Amino acid sequence: MTQNLLDLDAHDLTAYFAAMGEKPFRARQLMRWIYQVGESDFAAMTDIANSLRHKLTQVAAVTPPTILREALSEDGTRKWLLDVGGNNAVETVYIPEETRGTLCVSSQAGCALDCSFCSTGKQGFNRNLSVAEIIGQLWWANHQLGKNAEGNWHISNVVMMGMGEPLLNFDNTVRALRLMLDDHAYGLSRRRVTVSTSGIVPAMDRLRDECPVALAVSLHAPNDALRDVLVPINQKYPLVQLMAACQRYLDKAPRDFITFEYIMIDGVNDSVAHARELLTLVRDVPCKFNLIPFNPFPQSPYKRSKPEAIQRFRDVLMQAGITTTQRKTRGDDIDAACGQLAGQVKDKTKRTIAIRQEA
Repeated sequence: MTQNLLDLDAHDLTAYFAAMGEKPFRARQLMRWIYQVGESDFAAMTDIANSLRHKLTQVAAVTPPTILREALSEDGTRKWLLDVGGNNAVETVYIPEETRGTLCVSSQAGCALDCSFCSTGKQGFNRNLSVAEIIGQLWWANHQLGKNAEGNWHISNVVMMGMGEPLLNFDNTVRALRLMLDDHAYGLSRRRVTVSTSGIVPAMDRLRDECPVALAVSLHAPNDALRDVLVPINQKYPLVQLMAACQRYLDKAPRDFITFEYIMIDGVNDSVAHARELLTLVRDVPCKFNLIPFNPFPQSPYKRSKPEAIQRFRDVLMQAGITTTQRKTRGDDIDAACGQLAGQVKDKTKRTIAIRQEA
C-alpha cells in the first residue's frame, strides 16, 4: 500500500525512514522539499540519493486532496472545494490582506456540533479529516498561489476555522499543526496559527499541554441559557467551565489573550444588555473580541445585526477597555464568509456519537 507522506509529521516520517534503514536527516530533507519547495515528484528532489528516490516512487507519494472547484470573490478571496472521498468535499478559503495572507482550513467533513447559526453544522457530520487532508489544504493553496517576489509563500497565517470542530479531531489536527510550525516544513510562528473551538474543555487543556497555538473561542452568547441554544455543546461544557479553561490555556499560550468570536444576530444576542453581561462573564480572562456580522444562509431563521446595534455593542466593550474589532465580511459573494462553508457531506454519523467519542 502506498504511503501518503502528507500523513506523517516529523516524528512519524523519521520512524518511516528508520524502518527503511535510512538516517533521520532524510526526513528533514524530504520535509523541506515537500513543504518549503512544494515538490511532489521524488525525481526532482536532487539532493536525495537516486536509490532512495527510486525506492520512494515504489512505496510512497505526496497526495493532497483533489480540487473539485475554485471560486474567486470580487474582494480577492478564493475558495476551493476539495474532494476527500466518499461523496464528501470540504472547503478551504484564502483571504488576502495588505500585510498577510490567511488560509482558513477545515478539520472535518461536516460538523457534529449543530450550532444554530452555522450552515456547515446544518448538513450533518461524516468523519474526521486525516492529517494529509488537513495539511494538504495548505499544501494545495500554496501550490495554487505560488510565492511572492521575496520567495515566500503568500500564506503567512493559518486559522483552523473552516468546516468542523478542530478539537473533536484532536490527534490529526495537532499533527497537522506540528507540520505548520516545524522549521523544516512551513515554519509558521505559533502566534500566526490559530485554532478555533466552540469550547471542548478537555481538549483545550490537551492543546495547551501538547501544542499551544493562538486560541479563538466561539462564544456568541453571554449566558448559558442563550448559549445552550446557539452553541449546543454548551450544555456539556457550560460557561463557568469554559472560562476556567481559557484561564488555564493562557499559562502556555503564545499570546497573552484569548480571542472571543461573537456572531452578531439581530434581536438575539446583540443588545447593550448582552454586552454588559459579557463584561461580567470575561472579567477574569484577558481577551479581545471579534464581532462577526451574521452571514445569512437558506432556511436560517436569523438576520444580521444592524450596523448601529453592532456599534453600540462594540462601544460597551471598548469603553470597558476590551480590544474589540469587527470582522470584515469577506468572500460573501462566493459563500466563503464565516458560517457559510458548506462543502458536500454525506451525513453518516449521529452527532451525539461523534461528540461522545472525541470529547
